[in-house]
Amino acid sequence: MKNVIVSVLMGSDSDLEVMKGAVDVLNNFGIKNEVLVLSAHRTFEATREYVMSSIARGTKVIIAGAGGSAHLPGVIAAMFPLPVIGIPIKSKSLEGLDSLLSIVQMPPGIPVATVGINSAKNAGLLAVQILSTSNKELEKKLNDFRSKQKDTVLEKTEKLKTLGVEKYLKILKK
Repeated sequence: MKNVIVSVLMGSDSDLEVMKGAVDVLNNFGIKNEVLVLSAHRTFEATREYVMSSIARGTKVIIAGAGGSAHLPGVIAAMFPLPVIGIPIKSKSLEGLDSLLSIVQMPPGIPVATVGINSAKNAGLLAVQILSTSNKELEKKLNDFRSKQKDTVLEKTEKLKTLGVEKYLKILKK
């Protein structure tokens, strides 16, 4: 794909359900993206080739999700000089804590922005924030998104005040 702005990579297709959150955000903001399965271990050469050619394809940010040892975001960051956002994927053995620590504890000089476990939506939003620093149209869309979020919370507050706790909880349970 030409003129990719954000690449969304994952170590396994089992991560796709989580990673879809980032893709949905990017699509909702009209940001060009491509999604691939590449492994830091099983397909190192293909991963290296893809990352090394990313800037020429127009990639500005890479979002990488990985579970377990979660090396993919760090390996990508070692080769890609622009922002890399890591998404720790929840694992069966340690509930994603292993993934989180592997991604967030990068050595000095090779940073990876890291969101919470399975927090692909936040990774997508962080990519939008990064890109909006040089794109006024995107900045406006982001501000509108945040304004809508604020309005939704305030509407819920008014509804809670009007209905009271018990009635509000009954509505939530439906």
